[in-house]
Amino acid sequence: MLEYKNMSIDSNMFSKKNRVLLGELVKTDFKLRYQGSVLGYLWALIKPLLMFAILYIVFAKILRFGGNIPHYPVYLLVGTVIWNFFVECTQQGIHAIEQRGDLLRKINFPKYIVVVSATSTAVINVLINICVVIIFALLNGVTPSLSWLFVPLSLIELYALALGISLWLGAINVKYRDIGSIWEVITQALFYAVPVIYPVSMVSASSMLAAKVILINPIAQAIQDIRENLITDAAATTWDTAGIGFGWLSIGIVVAVLAISIFVFKKKSKHFAEEV
Repeated sequence: MLEYKNMSIDSNMFSKKNRVLLGELVKTDFKLRYQGSVLGYLWALIKPLLMFAILYIVFAKILRFGGNIPHYPVYLLVGTVIWNFFVECTQQGIHAIEQRGDLLRKINFPKYIVVVSATSTAVINVLINICVVIIFALLNGVTPSLSWLFVPLSLIELYALALGISLWLGAINVKYRDIGSIWEVITQALFYAVPVIYPVSMVSASSMLAAKVILINPIAQAIQDIRENLITDAAATTWDTAGIGFGWLSIGIVVAVLAISIFVFKKKSKHFAEEV
């Protein structure tokens, strides 16, 4: 258990005490996440692999998706892992404030630390999963290249979006607890609006406009960029398919969401202690 007694934290700067608190919260969240589970931390690997196996059997073997994409099993695994990262990150972040209500009422510290610590569990999981993806890619015959070094940039972009959504909706969820449930429904719909299981080429063959709209989504941009850098040039990216302008527009959306979220969170955080 964490010891918070007599802890005084300056809320005006990310001090050493804030960093220590963040580190302790991250470790505690990660341990509690798998506490009481027989398989424990292995679920960080098993869950996305099981989802991948189901999607691969249904869409690759039965519906014959991805026949024209090199290393499609790895292609699908990447989409599954990155999508799970986004969903896990937002779901954990949105509920972070309400779940740490006891802590918020006892001590004064920057409230965003609670959200960052909750989303950091998803970051740890995705880093573990990326290592598995790389091993799987090598076994599948993917040739390592310098483009692999760009993968972290896409992960940072997607994390910034997920953190922004978590701060925004998490601040509202403190008072209106339906937000978390609504977001679960939205993510289920988003799953089919993002090219996790299907290649963008299937959409562009029918409508190039629809393909461009899909790729403006920062989630789709991150997934496709990682696929291109890690697996194959056959992955249709926002930059190539929609154009450089749309690529920067997608990044602009992430920046705008994060900026607005910080503003909303800062404004509402003053009342968290009374509302949680």
